[in-house]
Amino acid sequence: MSGIRYSLRQLEVFLATARFENVTRAADSLAMSQSAASGSLKELEQQFGIQLFDRVGKRLQLSELGRQLRPAAERLLGQARAFEQALGGNEVVGRLEVGATLTIGNYLAVALIAEFRRRHPLADIALHVANTQTIAEQVASFELDMGLIEGELVHPDLETLHWRADELQVFATPGHPLASARRITDAELKLQRWIVREPGSGTRQTFERAMHGILSDLDIALELQHTEAIKRAVEAGLGVGCLSRISLEDAFRRGTLVPLHVPQRDFSRELYLILHRDKFHSATLRRWLDVCRA
Repeated sequence: MSGIRYSLRQLEVFLATARFENVTRAADSLAMSQSAASGSLKELEQQFGIQLFDRVGKRLQLSELGRQLRPAAERLLGQARAFEQALGGNEVVGRLEVGATLTIGNYLAVALIAEFRRRHPLADIALHVANTQTIAEQVASFELDMGLIEGELVHPDLETLHWRADELQVFATPGHPLASARRITDAELKLQRWIVREPGSGTRQTFERAMHGILSDLDIALELQHTEAIKRAVEAGLGVGCLSRISLEDAFRRGTLVPLHVPQRDFSRELYLILHRDKFHSATLRRWLDVCRA
């Protein structure tokens, strides 16, 4: 049987270049010289008579063949790293790059990371917070090992797993004219100034679904990327908001904000775990998923 004609180092250079679209940055991430990384990539292409990248200006973009090979290379390198860890007697080690949307990152993920570190002190989690669309793109491009997202997502390369139920809540200041109303009508909703999350966020997606039929009649006064900024704007009397109940519990407890009752609108939603379909599930990733599901 003939020997393997490529090295794991060549795969590392290939994948790092795919991620950064630049050989110099790829080399820096692997603690290599630029010439060594460039030579490794060139040798891999010449060995098989292929072209893995197309040069677009100053960037190196994956060729069609490169895009096809990337998932298999990611999976193979993941398996090699897991094998190396097992040889050392430590399966649950290393660092996972985890993405989380704002609500999850601010109110749920920290407790999960603390529990994971308690169970597995030799492993670590690096948390990246962004909106659902951004997290999905980064998991699809293998920049993140997995994501925790709000709202619905359909992506051909991603596996979406139900995690837990959640619900949005309309809210205002205690002094708002509708604060004591037992039921707020659609007509009253149309008269409010709304402070909401930006397009692309899972919270905005659920809000728009819940307001189907009257959405075009709502006065969207502010679109903000941060949950706390929306709460502060509502507290300042700039309008009413709509966020996950998880993010509002402390404010409701303190009495700085109050829920508004809109029973005719469905604000329920699901939170999901997302992974690339071709992602190798290392022992560290499997244990992290166990903590999330506990």
